[in-house]
Amino acid sequence: MTTVNQNPSGPFPSEPPSSRQRFLDTLKFKPVAKPWLRWGAFLWEETVERWRREGWDGTPLDDLFELDRLVRVDPWYGPVPEFRHEVLAEDAETVTYVNHEGIVMREFKQHHDASMPQFIKFPVANEAEFEKFAAERLVLNAAQRLSADWQKTVAGGRVQVAVGRGELCDGDQAVSPTTAGAGERWPRKCWADRWGGFFGSLRNLMGVQNLCMAFYDRPRLIERMMEERAERIIEITAEVLKHTRFDVFWFWEDMAYNGGPLVGPDLFRKFAFRHYRRVCDWLRSQGIEHIGLDSDGRITLLIPLWLDAGIDHLWPFEVQSGMDVVAVRKQYGNRLGIVGGIDKRVLAQGGAAMRAEVDRVLPLVEQGGYLPELDHSVPPDVSWANFCEYIGYLKHRLGRG
Repeated sequence: MTTVNQNPSGPFPSEPPSSRQRFLDTLKFKPVAKPWLRWGAFLWEETVERWRREGWDGTPLDDLFELDRLVRVDPWYGPVPEFRHEVLAEDAETVTYVNHEGIVMREFKQHHDASMPQFIKFPVANEAEFEKFAAERLVLNAAQRLSADWQKTVAGGRVQVAVGRGELCDGDQAVSPTTAGAGERWPRKCWADRWGGFFGSLRNLMGVQNLCMAFYDRPRLIERMMEERAERIIEITAEVLKHTRFDVFWFWEDMAYNGGPLVGPDLFRKFAFRHYRRVCDWLRSQGIEHIGLDSDGRITLLIPLWLDAGIDHLWPFEVQSGMDVVAVRKQYGNRLGIVGGIDKRVLAQGGAAMRAEVDRVLPLVEQGGYLPELDHSVPPDVSWANFCEYIGYLKHRLGRG
């Protein structure tokens, strides 16, 4: 069995390239001798519970498997101050409450991570409500948004890992607080999670159905909300850059399902393109060369828009929604970096099915511009043994042990 091994044309220097340099070289479609590989991005809560029962001691997976990591330095881009968690009603099985984003939702008390909540009411229905929400919750408010803990740790020269709504824990390497220099070990990402885009964040404000109708019924509101998001993404990110540098910025959209986009691509381009372009141009003016975007579902029709706007890589390419990274690569070549695309469902099967899925995407590693990874969070039907088998086989095929 052969392994992937990308050898550059010239000799390597005495010091091997850092994880950060290999990550950047991969996104630039440059050859790397040691393919960049992390275990993935997220685990379901139920997955963590299962794995602990099956023998995982909680050691960070990147450490346990000796893999790369993409550390996050982002603050929370959403409502600040956050809404107070308020329980409105509950019964034996469900609880209805106001979440931190001001959304009234109902969910099961048990195994809530394995089911979709019911969204009952969203905070914005018209222009007046949006302007009030924006003035009270979406302004910079740097003292809270970039908290004292966040600033202290970054200023002390330690990379931060942001989780969820901006909760922070110390990174493991001292670095310069204002530069991401060539000698830094890990690449850094600033991800405007859930509030860094022009559909996903508006969906948080209005809900999917109301938002889709508003493109026709309330175009002025759509334009105003997108304008505000572009302004705020730039303003918040400019504050981040006062404290730390980073290598990649990610938008967040989640604007497709398994049949395609939730809003027509032509209509979305009409409203969103100039706002994407404005943010991307500003990021590159600040030296941020690589800009990614996270959207689940079948995003095929949206890729041209995002490429034209200046986005150069995407994640996660969900196989169950019809996304095929091999076909995408054939269509877009080295115009588009790809992260993800390994069908997470085969891990539950393990064995031959898992190995065939890994083998399917390996040619992309040799082509460059591809970071092999699961196509989203690891679900709880994946056993700890099967996950270890998957990581072991992927490392073996990539020549990493």
